[in-house]
Formats: sequence, C-alpha cells, structure tokens
Amino acid sequence: MTRIVAGEAKGRVLKVPARGTRPTSERVREALFSRLDAMNMCDGVAVLDLYAGSGALAFEALSRGAARADMVDSSRQAARAMSTNAAMMGYEDRTRIHTLDALAFVQSGRVSSPVDLVFVDPPYDLAQNALAAVLAGLAAHLSPDALVIVERSTRSQAPDLPDGLVCEDHRHWGETAAWFIGRADRVES
Repeated sequence: MTRIVAGEAKGRVLKVPARGTRPTSERVREALFSRLDAMNMCDGVAVLDLYAGSGALAFEALSRGAARADMVDSSRQAARAMSTNAAMMGYEDRTRIHTLDALAFVQSGRVSSPVDLVFVDPPYDLAQNALAAVLAGLAAHLSPDALVIVERSTRSQAPDLPDGLVCEDHRHWGETAAWFIGRADRVES
C-alpha cells in the first residue's frame, strides 16, 4: 500500500499500477521529504516527476505545498493510475500527466520551464548512459535554485552529470540511494 506521508493529503492511499513500477517506499519518502522540508524545497515549487509510476513523489510534494506537478511515465497503466490519484485528491488542476519516455519528454519542448524540484526515479536497470542523456536534456529546464533528486539502487554507481550540474549530497536508506543534484552556478555562489 502506498499512501501520502504528510501534508494536506496525509494518509490518502494511492492507486499503484499492477506491474512495471517500483514505488518509493514510505520510509524513503518520509526521509527524503523531511530533508526537502528542511531545505524549504516544497512550498510553491514547480515539480517534475520523471519515471513517475503512481506519481507518489509528485503527489507527496503537492500535499506539502508544491504549486504544480508534471508527471511523466511511458506506461499507459501508470498514466491511468496517476489520473485516478489526481482526481481522488482533487489535484487535477495542479497536475499534468504525460505518457511519454522521459528522454523524449525532456527533449520535446513540453517541459513547463522553469522547474524547481525534479524527481528522477528510473527502473534500477536503466543504463547509465540513458540516465546521463535524461539529465543532460533536463539541465536547460531548471530554475536557478532547482534541485534534482536521482533515486537508484545502492548498488548503482553515481549518475554521470552533464556540464552545469553538480552533486551536492548523497544519501541512502536501505536499498535506496539518492543523489541531490543542483546547478553548478547555484552551488558556486
């Protein structure tokens, strides 16, 4: 069962696609959002959730005060689950759901720029070069203070970052690792 951890929708149970997704555990979302709340990275932000699955990360951000969220997943089943979840929580006017490959989306011109908070939670077996291409395509759409969070298995290597992006921090919880990535010009200032 996947449910919202905190905020206005706390406790709401999300519909999860029957197959093909690996929802971020409640424990990991709680730790991740505790950190984001401490950084004031939820209130009023524009969110992009790539490889969204049920949309749990984007919906958690919306519950905690994000202004809007774009959710992207290539699976039609995932898109239906996200649509159901948005309607159930009354977030239809704050969400846009895209049934598209993450790389195609960031290269398509459909990104509602600028984006403040990005979740990149691909299948653990996604090739390193495919992840690097998504991050490179994403870089042009980030706000000056944007934060990108890449979630992978603890057995995965650190993401290869394009010029202009730097890793600010790395955390792990159980089998899940997260890299906190920002724009180089923000980190240097």
